[in-house]
Amino acid sequence: MQDGGHITLTLSPGSGSTSGLVGDERGRKSLRRAWNQLPRCQRNLIILGITALCVTAVLCLSGDQLTTASHQDGDLKTVPYHMQNPHHHPPMPVKDPPEARTEAALPAPEDKRQPHPEALSDKLNEIVAYGDGNSAENVVRLPDTVAAQGPPQAVALPPPENNKELDIGGIDILNNVEEPIDQQQPLQLSERELLDQAIKSPLKMGGVSFKEHLRKIQPLLVKGQHFHGATNERQSAVVAAFKHSWAGYKKYAWGHDNLKPISQYSHEWFGLGLTIVDSLDTMYIMGLDDEFKEARDWIDSSLRFDTKRDVNLFEVTIRVLGGLLSAYHLSGDTMFLAKASELGNRLLPAFLSPSSIPYSDVNLGDLSAHSPKWSPDSSTSEVTTIQLEFRDLSRSTNISIYEQVAHKVNEKVHDLEKNHGLVPIFINANTGTFRNYATISLGARGDSYYEYLLKQWIQTGRKDNDNLILDYMQAIDGVLTELMRRTPREHWVYIGELINGKDFKPKMDHLTCYLPGTLLLGHQNGMPDSHLILARDLMDTCYQTYMMNPTHLAAEISYFALTDKDEQDIYVKPNDAHNLLRPEFVESLYYFYALTGNRTYQDMGWTIFQAFETHAKVNAGYTSLGNVKNTQSTRLRDLMESFWLSETLKYFYLLFSDDRKEIDLEQWVFNSEGHPLPVYPLKT
Repeated sequence: MQDGGHITLTLSPGSGSTSGLVGDERGRKSLRRAWNQLPRCQRNLIILGITALCVTAVLCLSGDQLTTASHQDGDLKTVPYHMQNPHHHPPMPVKDPPEARTEAALPAPEDKRQPHPEALSDKLNEIVAYGDGNSAENVVRLPDTVAAQGPPQAVALPPPENNKELDIGGIDILNNVEEPIDQQQPLQLSERELLDQAIKSPLKMGGVSFKEHLRKIQPLLVKGQHFHGATNERQSAVVAAFKHSWAGYKKYAWGHDNLKPISQYSHEWFGLGLTIVDSLDTMYIMGLDDEFKEARDWIDSSLRFDTKRDVNLFEVTIRVLGGLLSAYHLSGDTMFLAKASELGNRLLPAFLSPSSIPYSDVNLGDLSAHSPKWSPDSSTSEVTTIQLEFRDLSRSTNISIYEQVAHKVNEKVHDLEKNHGLVPIFINANTGTFRNYATISLGARGDSYYEYLLKQWIQTGRKDNDNLILDYMQAIDGVLTELMRRTPREHWVYIGELINGKDFKPKMDHLTCYLPGTLLLGHQNGMPDSHLILARDLMDTCYQTYMMNPTHLAAEISYFALTDKDEQDIYVKPNDAHNLLRPEFVESLYYFYALTGNRTYQDMGWTIFQAFETHAKVNAGYTSLGNVKNTQSTRLRDLMESFWLSETLKYFYLLFSDDRKEIDLEQWVFNSEGHPLPVYPLKT
């Protein structure tokens, strides 16, 4: 119909959809027309952009998502290679030992701290006032960092080459990124479970055999060190003294703890061949290969730890555990590490006390521990002088429990109230508290607590504001203000004791003569000049305790004048006039020579060595003396302690070395029995 030039259309029902289809068709034709009208270069750019967008979207999908998608599409007949490779996706055992579970990490970065100046001889000649022990000038200004924390749950292993030696977790090969692929990790055992596991299976490491565990930690194992042997007459004289001692021991006491060189018989203490184990590193450093091999073979075939006999935790730790670990680090022989691990496991029952302060006595066969029979208390120095060794055992085996239990003792003692940083010499393993009104001393039962504060700090990489070094600094301030005195006439500086924790007594054990060397070592590592001055003054006093006696050997204990009324500034009581061949002053002489290069200390040591040759040497070895005050009546005591070979002769040998860095004190730290252990990088 036409009306006024308009056309009218009538659509049947349902024709609306047809109109939509026509419109869509026209739209598509319009788009094609517009696309065809574009220049070819524009069309190519648009296609390239869309293609790049699609590729980017695909690449953003993770390997796991792709794998999941492929499984959802249908039955997967084959597994991608990166999922088949056991080095990247190892099967998860039902009960895997905690150490084997620990995912390996990159090694800690190298400590790039600049070493301190090698020589202190100029400072040693300065005259400086001590100043107030607690004044700001006596406190090292360390950077403000996070306070010291406990040890990690496991020690990190370095990555093995090509992932062939150890399982270290998966690497996302598909996306070529060095991030671990999520894996279902077994539950970590608690500290108590780790402790129980080690005690119940002392012949295993981390729940597996020694051989299997050593295979797992192959990249962590050390290589042997090389020493050139004696290079001068003085060193050769010390080697001759060692050989004379060793020959007597081998002939009359082989396999027993100590030699009685006069009666030419053996002396037993723990039944662990102490002299053999204690002497290992001395022989290795001296280059005595034949003697070292025969000692090594005896340890491999005859040293047993399963005898049901009580031993002292402290003594066995510093002598036997320390000796085995040092022999391992110097020689690279893993037999020593396996023996050290078994012993470490058998010593762990000592830490099963209510307070985590270890019991003093352990039965290695029964795997039990208790307080000493003579007292409910342990010696403070004994429970705080095991940490170097237990930490090194953890770092060497990658089994954390030894370091954990030993470090917990640090934390417990740190939290206890002290007298200007000074500690009583007795502590109770059940309550975890110091004995009330106990003596404070840097001699017997207290000495090595202070030594190990510094040495642990060095061993662990010298962390700023670590509680170990803060406690050490506070303690030396306490020594300066509470224990240090001078004699009235000749002004000898000495370190006295506080009886009942408060009454000063002018008595100093020869054991305290370790302190000059420790103070100098601390000063070399950043401690204040007041430590250096005290080290120098104490060195003079300790040397005088030798030279004042006609034998030129020091007594076990010396006393000092408090007033002018006393006849002598330094004197020895008859009951204290014995000499046990102790090493403490020779140790300090070694530190002074090694850290300053001043050969005067070598001459001082030579005088003392000749005194031992004159008065202590007998046909079958060297013996302790009963009286150093009379050359005609020294009253030989018929005992050669193992520390004569482990410490005294070793420090003499190193003191007389032409190379004062024969043992580099930047890389090694000596335990309380003279066994060198490695310094570890600071953990970050």
